Amino acid sequence: MAAIARIRPWSGPALFSYGFRPFFLLAGAQALWTVGVWTGFQLALWPLPVSWAPSAWHAHELVFGYGSAAMAGFLLTAIPNWTGRLPLSGWPLAGLAGLWLCARLSILAADRAPLPVVAVGTTFFLFALALLAGREVWVGKNRRNCPVIALVVLFAVTELVFFVELAQTAAIPLAAHGGVAVLLLLIMLIGGRIIPSFTTNWLRHHRPGASLPAPFDRFDAIALVFGCLALAALLVARATLGFEHLAGVVALAAGALHLARLARWRPLATLGEPLLWALHLAYFFIPLGFFAAGSGLLLDRWAYVAASTHLWTIGAIGLMTLAVMTRATRGHTGRALTAPRETAVAYSLLFAGALARALADLFSTSAELLVPLSGALWLVAFVIFVIAYGPMLLKPRLPALSGG
Repeated sequence: MAAIARIRPWSGPALFSYGFRPFFLLAGAQALWTVGVWTGFQLALWPLPVSWAPSAWHAHELVFGYGSAAMAGFLLTAIPNWTGRLPLSGWPLAGLAGLWLCARLSILAADRAPLPVVAVGTTFFLFALALLAGREVWVGKNRRNCPVIALVVLFAVTELVFFVELAQTAAIPLAAHGGVAVLLLLIMLIGGRIIPSFTTNWLRHHRPGASLPAPFDRFDAIALVFGCLALAALLVARATLGFEHLAGVVALAAGALHLARLARWRPLATLGEPLLWALHLAYFFIPLGFFAAGSGLLLDRWAYVAASTHLWTIGAIGLMTLAVMTRATRGHTGRALTAPRETAVAYSLLFAGALARALADLFSTSAELLVPLSGALWLVAFVIFVIAYGPMLLKPRLPALSGG
C-alpha cells in the first residue's frame, strides 16, 4: 500500500487522520487483551469476563475482534489507493472506531444483556464496514475488488451465525472456523497481490537483474479455487464428521498448490529484509495448515486438524496482519520501509508462538507448558508492536525526506 498524497483536511488528533491509525492501534490492544486474559485464565489466575464456553469467547474475540480491527485498518488504507477517492478521516472515522469499541463492550455485557442485543451490538460494526467499503469500491468503479467486499460481507454474516450457534449452546461454534476461513481467503487473495508486488519492487531496487516473482496468472487462479474448495470441505467435515477423506485429499492438493505459489514469489531472495520475509513466512503457514488438516483427516488424527487451526490463526493470520500493520504504518507515517531489529524480533516471536501452539495439539503431554509459552510469545510480540508503533500511529506523519 503506497501512500497517496490526497487526504481530507483534518485539524483534529492525528489518530483519526487515516484509517490505519485507530484500527491498527485497536488491533494491537485487542491482541494483548484477549490473549492476556486467555493465558491468565488457563493458568488459573483469573476468570474470563463472560460466562460463555471458554473456547467460544477466545475464538470470537481473536477472530472477530482482533481480525476485524486489522481488516478495517487495511481496507480503509488500501481502498483509497484502489479507487483514487479520498480516505475516510475525522469524525466519520472516529465513529466507525467507536462502533468497534461498542462491539467489544457488548461482549463484556454479554452476561447482563439478552443475546440478540449482544449480537446486534457486536455485528453492527462489520456490516457498517462492509457497507462503507462497498460504497467506495462501487462509486470508484473498482470492480476488480468486489470479491474483497463480498468476503467482508461474508465475514459479517459469519459472525452473526456465531451468535445463532451460541444461542443453541454450541461450545465452539462452527462459525468461528468459518471466520478463520474467510480471513485466510482474504490473505490468499490480497496477499497474492501485495507479496509479489512488494518483492518485485524491493528486488528491482536492491538486486537489479535478479529474477522477479511470477506475475498473477492461471496457476494463481487455480490455487485460489482449490484453497476455497479445501476450506469449504474442511468446514463440512467438521460439521458432519463425514467426507473426511475427500476433504483431506482436497486440502493436501490445496497445500501443494499454495506452496508452489509461494515458491514462485522468490521468498528466499527476501531474507535480507524482515518487512518482506515476514510476509512470505506468514503465507507459508497457509500450505502448512492445509498439509496438517489434510493428513489429519486422511489418517484420522484430529490432533493434526486442531494443529492446523493454530498454524492458521497464529501463523498465517497473526503474523500476516502484524507484518502488514508494521509495513503500512512505517510507509504511511513517513518512515523507511525497512524493519528495525525489534520488529524482526516480534515477527520471530510470533513464528515461534505458532509452532509452539501447534506442537501443543500434537503432544498433549507437553500442552501445559507449550500453550502458555505460545501465549507469552504472542504477548511479547504485540507489546513490541504497541510500544514501537503506537507513537507512530498517534503522531502526525513525518515531513518528507526527514529520514525518520
